[in-house]
Amino acid sequence: MHKTGNIFLIGPRACGKTCVGRALAQRLGMEFVDTDHAFVEAVGMDIASYVEANGWDAFRDEEAATLRREAEPGGRVIGCGGGIILREENRAVLARGVTLYLRAGAEELARRLMADPLEAQRPSLTGKSVAEEVREVLAARAELYEGCADHVIEGRDLDGTVDRALEIVKTFSERF
Repeated sequence: MHKTGNIFLIGPRACGKTCVGRALAQRLGMEFVDTDHAFVEAVGMDIASYVEANGWDAFRDEEAATLRREAEPGGRVIGCGGGIILREENRAVLARGVTLYLRAGAEELARRLMADPLEAQRPSLTGKSVAEEVREVLAARAELYEGCADHVIEGRDLDGTVDRALEIVKTFSERF
């Protein structure tokens, strides 16, 4: 299997992929890409507007295209949208790099989302309360996140998470 040298960060909304990804990329001297931001740039509208206009299936199609496009150059730290693991084609892309699952509990995720909702960037998936939605989505996806991950990082502050990610990435250096 062709290895890309990419480091993929996966997990649900508000688990810290963007913050950790930027810090990790800086410490490694690599470029950071957030697939949600790349998606918005490519389609010219925020995710919530795109989903409203085109539906979730069209969003997932474009999200997959964005992941393929952003992973192609290799050598990047890529923060992935929370649902990117739902499609087998995306899981195959993740398998070509080192994939880290930033795991956080439902209560912590709900707290973060309520503190900084970013609704245009993080549209509701179910229309339920933040706490209910987070519990349901996390329960439905946890097995996929864990199945895609080369390693799970949980329960650390930003610096601790980045330090742990660096340790893990060094153990996977044969993939680069």
